[in-house]
Formats: sequence, structure tokens, C-alpha cells
Amino acid sequence: MSLKSPLVSAADLAAHPEWRVFDCRHDLSNPELGAQQFAAGHIPGAVHAHLDRVLSGPTNGRNGRHPLPDPDALCEWLRAQGVHDSDVIVACDASGGAYAARLWWLLRWLGHGDVAVLDGGLPAWEAGGGVLVTDVVDRTPARFERREPLVDMVNTADVQANLEQAQFLVVDARGAGRYAGEGETLDPRAGHIPGAHNRPFTDNLDASGRFHPAARLRADFDRVTGGQPPGQVVAQCGSGVTACHNLLAMELAGLPGARLYPGSWSEWCSDDTRPLASGPLP
Repeated sequence: MSLKSPLVSAADLAAHPEWRVFDCRHDLSNPELGAQQFAAGHIPGAVHAHLDRVLSGPTNGRNGRHPLPDPDALCEWLRAQGVHDSDVIVACDASGGAYAARLWWLLRWLGHGDVAVLDGGLPAWEAGGGVLVTDVVDRTPARFERREPLVDMVNTADVQANLEQAQFLVVDARGAGRYAGEGETLDPRAGHIPGAHNRPFTDNLDASGRFHPAARLRADFDRVTGGQPPGQVVAQCGSGVTACHNLLAMELAGLPGARLYPGSWSEWCSDDTRPLASGPLP
């Protein structure tokens, strides 16, 4: 692998025009906004990766709002975009990496390690003098093969069993209000998985939308997890998207190996028999 970090700067990207850029801009309240923004202007050579149509699979009311895509279908889509096995891929958005981190995790799930998130996203690119274009490059389909996953996950049955067995700690990336059961607007039930700790993904970022230094992230996550080994940590959010942001931050902090609960709260709360907790963690 040629990348040494899951983050690259706008200057890094500008110096490597051969890197493949995927624009993951999205808005949960307006799912077509990201595609519209991409059409209005994007990093040269970029491809838009729609959260609902590309980075997620079909929903059925019981598998969460953004279930994982079929891995073979995702590979086929990447091939159609001209992605080669040897390509360095950079994911970006305009939301501090909230959606780009999903593609970062998915590519590692497919076994592709040369993937990073653009630190600061499109705002950082423009602030550094980067131009935006409206033309889309035609790509010749390429060879991209699925390999051994570089990440791991748990399912709802694992989380259910963990309520009794306490084999891992669930860390919820949603904002403190939704975690406490207040102001829920996206899912039918409010609250959090019993025993889960809260680490809003936005706490990973500074005022400019860039990730905090590794030392600060390490101290923050050690505080949230009580210093548990990352292999005993499971990241969760509303629908398995911003949880990936916490996983990326843990990688930056030197804490690799935490797992994802893809279904997250939206899958958990779809069954009224599953317990929930509310209020802040004592």
C-alpha cells in the first residue's frame, strides 16, 4: 500500500492527480442534493458515489436505513468507474467526512487498503486553491477484484447477545440529544442500545472540519471506552454511516481493529421487542 494514513490533505491530493477521487456529498433530508452539488462543481476527475444507490443496499424495514450494499455489486460499480486494483482512492464530501468515511470503510471491507478521506473535504480543497469543474471524465471499465476484508463487523444478534455477555463495548456516534432519546426525527423509536457509550462523530473534528491530532483523538477514545482494546469496541450510529467516522478516527489515534454494527440504531429499533435506554450515560 502506498498510503500511510487514512487521511490525506488537499495539498497531498493536488500533488497526485493520478489518485481516484469519489465525491460522497449527501444530505439525509434531501437525498438528491449531493448529486446536484456534484453536477454544479467537483474536484477534477471525481465520480459521485450516492449514499442510497451505491454505498447502501435495499431496505426492507428491518435492516436499517442504510444497509450494506451487496459487495459484488459494489465491485462491479467500481469496475464500471474504471477503478483498478492498484488505484489509490480518495473519498471526500462537504460534511467533515461524515459520508466519505462510509466509502473508506466499504473499500476496506472489499479488501482495498489504498483508500483515504480528504481531510476537510471540498471546503479544504477550495481553500487551498483547488478548482472545481463540471465535466465528467469517461472511464474505461477496469479490473477490480474483491479480496480478504481488512475490517470486521457484528450483527444485531451479536449485539443482542452482548447485552448479557458483555463481550464488547458499543460506541454510539450520534449526537448527544439523539443518544439520550431527545429530538429523534429519523427513526421510529428514540433512545440508545442499553450499555452503549456516546461519542458524537462531530467531536472528532476541529472548527474547520478537519480531524483533531492523533494524540487528542487517542485520549478522547480512551476516555470513552475506558481504555478497552479496540478489538472489544463496536462502532454504531443511526444507520451505519457516521459510525465509520469514529472507526477512521480510531485508526488515526492508533487504535485499529474496532468493528462496525452496520444496522445500527435504525435496525435495532425496528423491532419493538428489543430493549432501549434513554437519558445520558450515568
